[in-house]
Amino acid sequence: MSRLDEVGEQDGWRCWLCDEPVDPDMSVNDARGPSIDLRTTKAKAKKKGADGQERLAHRGCNTGKGAKDPVVPWPEHLFVVDPAVILTAVERLERKGGREVMARCPTAEDADAAAEWLADRIGRLAPGLGATTEVDEGGGQYLVSLRA
Repeated sequence: MSRLDEVGEQDGWRCWLCDEPVDPDMSVNDARGPSIDLRTTKAKAKKKGADGQERLAHRGCNTGKGAKDPVVPWPEHLFVVDPAVILTAVERLERKGGREVMARCPTAEDADAAAEWLADRIGRLAPGLGATTEVDEGGGQYLVSLRA
C-alpha cells in the first residue's frame, strides 16, 4: 500500500481543508486529485520539534494554501457572527483542553445548526480530540463552544 493510500484511508478519502470527497483514482496532477499535505507548515513543525501530521488534500487545495497556515472555512449556509479560526482553536484544545467559544448566533436554530456542523467537522478534522459542542444563551444571542 502506498503512503498516499494510507493517508487517504486514514482520512476517509476526504480533503482535510475543504471537507469534500477525494477520488483516489483521479490523477495526482489534477486539481481535484489526491495529495498529501501537512497539518502544520514544515517551518512551524520544525520549530515545534514535530513532524507535522500528514493529511489528505485535493492537489488544488494543497497548492492553493502553499507554505501558509491552512484555513478550514466555515460554510456559507451557517449564520454565525465572529467565527473563530477553527484550526487555531483545535490546536489550543489539543494542547490545553478546556473550552473555546467558536461563534455567536442570533437564534437558537442557527446555533444548533452551527454546533451540529462543527461537531461533525471537528470529528473528521481531529478525531482523537473527542471534542463536544455546547450552545449557551446569553445577552440576546447564542454562543457555540467546543469543549475537550
